[in-house]
Amino acid sequence: MKGYRKLGRNSAHRKSMMRNLVTDLFREGRITTTEMRAKEVKREAEKLITVAKKGDLHARRQVLAYLFDEDVVTKLFDEIAPGYADRNGGYTRILKLGPRQGDAAEAVFLELV
Repeated sequence: MKGYRKLGRNSAHRKSMMRNLVTDLFREGRITTTEMRAKEVKREAEKLITVAKKGDLHARRQVLAYLFDEDVVTKLFDEIAPGYADRNGGYTRILKLGPRQGDAAEAVFLELV
């Protein structure tokens, strides 16, 4: 089994897309995307929340290296991560919406629990 899904993108495009989706998830709390993308974004988001739970400067710099928006990093450290202090993983959930109109791809909500 591969370690990740390629999602039909080259590595630079895939990394940029993941960073954008994770940033939007933390900014909005819920995003709509395809099932395969959601599963990959979930992996990255949960890792970042785990790092943010440490709350120190090194953790903040590690998260800043991944996310595009400093305001989102501030929100992650001040609002999101403290809410999961007593939770060991499982910070996000995927809710299926059915096939997307247009290309019939499986659409889902990815949201913070």
